[in-house]
Amino acid sequence: MPSPRSAGLIAVVTVMTSLAVSAPYGTASAALAGTTTTEAAGESAVAGVLDKEPTTLTELRREAQKAYKSIEDANRALVARQKKFGAVEKELATKLESLQQATAELNKLRKPLSDLASSMYQDPSLDGISPFFRAGSGTETLRRIADLDHIVAGRNNVLGDAVKLLERQQQLAQEAQELRAASLLQEAQLSAQVTVLRKRSTALVRSLTKALIKLGVKIGDGTQGAGGCDPTRISQAEQYPNGLLPKNILCPLPQAGEELRADAAIAFADLNIAYKKRFGTSMCISDSYRSLSEQQSIYYRRPGFAATPGKSNHGLGLAVDLCGGVQNFRSVQFNWLEANSKRYGWMHPDWAYHSPFEPWHWEYDPKLGSQL
Repeated sequence: MPSPRSAGLIAVVTVMTSLAVSAPYGTASAALAGTTTTEAAGESAVAGVLDKEPTTLTELRREAQKAYKSIEDANRALVARQKKFGAVEKELATKLESLQQATAELNKLRKPLSDLASSMYQDPSLDGISPFFRAGSGTETLRRIADLDHIVAGRNNVLGDAVKLLERQQQLAQEAQELRAASLLQEAQLSAQVTVLRKRSTALVRSLTKALIKLGVKIGDGTQGAGGCDPTRISQAEQYPNGLLPKNILCPLPQAGEELRADAAIAFADLNIAYKKRFGTSMCISDSYRSLSEQQSIYYRRPGFAATPGKSNHGLGLAVDLCGGVQNFRSVQFNWLEANSKRYGWMHPDWAYHSPFEPWHWEYDPKLGSQL
C-alpha cells in the first residue's frame, strides 16, 4: 500500500489528469457596448411624439416623410448592430480557438505527470514513493527528494493553469450568453419600432390621400394608398431623368389635367386652399409637368422663352405656369403669391424676374419645403 504522502500525491495528480476544461463555447465575448450615431438615430426614431396631430396637407406630408425617414434610420441601426455583433462574435471565436490551443499544450505538459501517477498506482512492486528512497548515499537520497519536489511543483503549476483555463472558458461562455440575449432583445426592439413607424407612415399617407380626394384630386378611393401622391416615394421620382417621370410617380392637382411630383403637388394643393380663401377661386394653371417631348415642342415653338429640353424644372415635376391674374407682374394675385408662397415651399425664382421675364413661372423648392 502506498504511504499517506504518496497516496495524496497520486490522488491529486489523478484528479488533475481528469480535469475537464471543455466548458461550452459561446458565440460572442461581451454585451455590445456603446451606441453609434446610426444606432442612436434608429433607436430614438419613435421617441419624438407629435405635439399635435397634423391638420394641413403640408403637415401631413411632412409627418409622413419624417416617419418614412425614421423607418430607414431604424433599419440602418438594425444592420449596424448586426454587423457589430458579428465582429464581436468573430473576436470571441478567435479567443476560444486560442484557448483550445493552450489546452492542447497543457495536456502535453501534464501527460508525464499522469503517466507517473498511473505507473505508481498500477505497479505493485512500487511501494508509494519508496523508489525515491532506495539504498544509497545521502546525496542520492537528497537528489531524489529534490526530484520529487520538482514533480510536485510541476503538478501544482499545471493544475493551476488548467483551473485558470476552465474559469476563463466559463467566463467567455457566460459573456456570450449575455451578448446573445442583449442582441436579440435590441433587434426585437428595433424591429418593433420599424413596425410602429411603418403603421404611422401608412396611416398618414392614407389621411393625406383622403384629404386630397376631398379637394378634387383624382387618385382613387383612398383605400389603396396615394400612388404618385405618396410623399414617401419622392426618392423614386428623383431616379428618373428630366421629362421621363412615369405616370405612377406623378400626383394629380385639383386642376384637371395637371400633375406634379408628390411633394410639390401636396404643397401646391395646400397653397391653393389659402389662395382660394383670399380670392374665392382656385389658382389657374396653364402648364405643370412637361414630358421631354413637350419640352422639345415648346423649345422650338418659343425660342428664348423655354429651357433646353431636359433642363426644365417642369420636367422634374417641380414647376407650374400660372394664369388668372398671376401672370401679370405686380397684379394683386402676383403680389399675394409672392408674399405667401414660400410658406408652402413655392417661390418665384430670381431669374424669372428678368432673364427671361416670366411672372407666370413658379417653382417648388424641395429644400425650402422640407423645412416647413
